[in-house]
Amino acid sequence: MYIDTHAHVNFNAFKEDEKEVIQRSLEEETWMIVVGSDYKTSKKALDIANRYEKGVYAAIGLHPIHTHEGEANGDDYSVSQKGEEFNYDNYEKLAKFEKVVAIGEIGLDYYHIDKAGDIPAIKQKQKEIFTKQLKLARILNLPAIIHCRQAHDDTLETLKEFKKENKDLFNTDKPWGVMHCFSGDEDLAWKYFSLGLLVSFTGLITFSKQWDDLIRKLPPDKFLIETDCPFMTPEPFRGKRNEPALVKHVAGRIAEIKNLSVERIGEITTGNARELFKI
Repeated sequence: MYIDTHAHVNFNAFKEDEKEVIQRSLEEETWMIVVGSDYKTSKKALDIANRYEKGVYAAIGLHPIHTHEGEANGDDYSVSQKGEEFNYDNYEKLAKFEKVVAIGEIGLDYYHIDKAGDIPAIKQKQKEIFTKQLKLARILNLPAIIHCRQAHDDTLETLKEFKKENKDLFNTDKPWGVMHCFSGDEDLAWKYFSLGLLVSFTGLITFSKQWDDLIRKLPPDKFLIETDCPFMTPEPFRGKRNEPALVKHVAGRIAEIKNLSVERIGEITTGNARELFKI
């Protein structure tokens, strides 16, 4: 069994066949967390999760690229950002539903900032909204799914400051969040571990050896697997739309690197996901 801890089957890429994609995943014993990126997709994530008795869960949050207007473009995506104002009460209401297992994805993203904009102001706004959502997560005792792109220094600083100023919200030594689609090195991973976070890997590791050494050394209780679908499609399906059922290829690559069976990686990551997200 596997748990895809980060799937966007609530995005338009799955508009025509969302139910079939989810059913295919469940039939292959792969559960999923459907992750929001703004209020609309967060509500849709919850709506999707509510249709299933088990195996499909939701995370709600405001992604940093949606905190300001602009365009976000990459190799396999193009997104228009309207610039949503974060409404704590609205997200809190969504987060209290039983099928919501995390606040996310939240964090900092400096890669997609419009260079013609007021960069310091945009960064400051992202940090403020990130902190508000971290507080929402801790108050509701939900883990945080954290996005970070070209902003690790500020992400670490924000997390350290938040923990220092909210000691009363941290009454456990258990992990309280995950760095989704981890992009850092071994040194960075241990800095996040020291803050009580896990790291998660996508299909990127199936066609890049950049994280092999880190994965080889990782303790078994420190990592998760995800697709980030419809993006980050693993080998041998690169160029096609990603989906939760393909998370087994991420597990397979980790198994190769750590010289373990793919079934064992499934057991490890499923156990870690169940503990973090309480599912």
